[in-house]
Amino acid sequence: MPASRALPASPAPTSLGVRRILLDGAGVTLSALLAEAPPHHPPRATIVALHGGGMSAGYFDGQAHPDLSLLTLAASLGYNVLSVDRPGYGTSAAQLPDGQTLVEQAATLYAALKHYATQYETGAGYFVLAHSYGGKLALTAAADEQGAALIGLDISGCGHQYAVGPDDLPGARGHGRWSLTWGALRYYPPNTFLSSASLVAPMPAREGREAALWPTTFPDVAARVRVPVRLTFAAHEAWWRHDETAVADLTARLASPRVVIDRVPEAGHNISLGWAARSYHLKALAFLEECLAGRV
Repeated sequence: MPASRALPASPAPTSLGVRRILLDGAGVTLSALLAEAPPHHPPRATIVALHGGGMSAGYFDGQAHPDLSLLTLAASLGYNVLSVDRPGYGTSAAQLPDGQTLVEQAATLYAALKHYATQYETGAGYFVLAHSYGGKLALTAAADEQGAALIGLDISGCGHQYAVGPDDLPGARGHGRWSLTWGALRYYPPNTFLSSASLVAPMPAREGREAALWPTTFPDVAARVRVPVRLTFAAHEAWWRHDETAVADLTARLASPRVVIDRVPEAGHNISLGWAARSYHLKALAFLEECLAGRV
């Protein structure tokens, strides 16, 4: 395995009740974090959390403050939460040192979810909560013919028109400018950057190359997404255009029966690692509840 794709020497710490599992994605072994609903209560649904580029599954189990973890919050409210190391990250980095394209990642993810369902209850089905590059995967997966079975998508930090030039996009050479990814220090609890060091991972080369293509591939993907979608932008999101004109164009391109746009004040791109994490996660769970109610 190339040195640039080496895994951390020790895994990131996890919250109480969160455990590591492995899933078979049609021959690709994916690592994941799992938090389950309280014992003796079938999960209301299963939340599949997809991290962004250059991150890992622990993004949704932030350790800088107890309020950050989506996994512990959602599990306490009756959901199973499966935060997956996307193909090319975590355990699969050795098997896929160059990663996969979004279409390939979607196929691997669906295969892994089929494997998951043989071992765990899924409740009403799968709801995808994704961040940044994970949002691209969420939309790509929803555009697949299997996507109609998804309960809905909740995506943060992902638009369709970049607010930066090609040279600033993250890739195999690096994660892009620090200020674009994080924003002001005041948005995050103390020790965030110390506790998050083990979450950061190299972006696979194929993923990095595909990043620049998203504005041209998005229209076709969006036209095939037919489940409810909620898109959240931090007030100080710097990677994506999220002005009224850009958001109106984004919304118009989605074939979804319902599209909700939300904004988070006093937050930067990495919302789920900041002080705004709990309020954002609660709103995402409220959207999931609305999606479930719409299925009745």
